[in-house]
Amino acid sequence: MSFGFIILFKKNDLLQLVGILQIKSYDKVKEFLHQEHVGRISTIDVNGYPQIIPMNFVFLNDAVYMHSHPRGEKIENFKRNEKVGFEVDRELEFLPSYFEDPKNASLADTLYISIVMKGTASLVTEKEEKTLALNGLMRKYQPEGGYDPIQSDMKVLDAVAVFKIVPIILQGKYKIGQNISPHDRLDLAQKIFKKNSPTAKETLKIMGFKITDDGLKMIEEPTW
Repeated sequence: MSFGFIILFKKNDLLQLVGILQIKSYDKVKEFLHQEHVGRISTIDVNGYPQIIPMNFVFLNDAVYMHSHPRGEKIENFKRNEKVGFEVDRELEFLPSYFEDPKNASLADTLYISIVMKGTASLVTEKEEKTLALNGLMRKYQPEGGYDPIQSDMKVLDAVAVFKIVPIILQGKYKIGQNISPHDRLDLAQKIFKKNSPTAKETLKIMGFKITDDGLKMIEEPTW
């Protein structure tokens, strides 16, 4: 299954840049959503204001599933207006301005991955689907096990709400050095390696670099 990507700019140079930053692989989108633990759902409240709430979630069968208390503002919101937004992001690495020029603070930048959805939200009422979603959440957040799987005849299904978002539009963006030349990408990777932030090793891996005894080695192109 694939989703369309919307380009919001019209100038040729911006179109080219946005294209480079788009995630084009649906497998990469799914991989990222499986890894991340917190997403943000946006609904419209009774007064017409957006309400944004961070939530645990699982992505199953091309839909986002979440669970919550059976009563709550977000549920009332999407019962009234099924159109919702959902967003997941990860800041990989903050790039200080001195990487480029110690005199120009505007050159600070960030490497990141983000997924944004627009879709429809609804309560899941069918017990088999609720069971699937809740067990999917348990597998994601407690992969080591240590629990009995939920069964469709358990009373707990009546005590919790499960709702899902079916994406209509799904947009993915990432910035991991794919927008610069191989020479500049290696130079950036070396600066990240030298800075040695807590996220540096994972960032370099995502950028396609391997840390060896001889330094950094590019093992794959950072193309999603």
